[in-house]
Amino acid sequence: MVAHAAAVILAAVVIYTAWPGSSLFSWHPTLMVTGYGLLMTEAILMFSPESSLMINAMRKSKVRFHWILQAGAVVCAVGGLMAIYLNKERMGKDHFVSWHGLIGVTTVFYSVVQSMGGINLLYPKLLKSWMTLAQLKMYHATFGLLGYALACSSLALGINSNWFSQELEGMLWVVCLCCPAILALVIMQQVTTAYLGRRIKI
Repeated sequence: MVAHAAAVILAAVVIYTAWPGSSLFSWHPTLMVTGYGLLMTEAILMFSPESSLMINAMRKSKVRFHWILQAGAVVCAVGGLMAIYLNKERMGKDHFVSWHGLIGVTTVFYSVVQSMGGINLLYPKLLKSWMTLAQLKMYHATFGLLGYALACSSLALGINSNWFSQELEGMLWVVCLCCPAILALVIMQQVTTAYLGRRIKI
């Protein structure tokens, strides 16, 4: 349950600090932390044997909620990217000149592509001549883990940004900075245990 707590704490603090609607910029941190910190985290934890909020549900139901949450995460991410892009256009500032900006835009585009790969798992027969279902699951899990690591890196860099550092300081800032690391470690352990440790039959 540590991951759930970290996700909720991070999202709550960032959203409260940004106060969505107070400015165009406020939607950037709000949507990004909602998409990556909350929705994507819960989507992946859906399959955790220890931390799933639907432990007793059938796998079919878990899969359905997984892709619904992931779709919501991608929509939020795209919305967050649009918000910061339009805000910088309005302010006359350059785009993607910081590590946070570069990794952030990479993460968003990666998420869109990865979500397209997830659709293949809903219709595995489309690729049955190319790879087995087990292989498809492993590739989706592997590349999904990479995407989540990028997301957590971007969140951590955002927390370390000038804006957030000026808005929040002290122990609460440290807690927020630790949250993406906690989330990344928990998800990494879950995915590697469930998928990457298996031998895939070809």
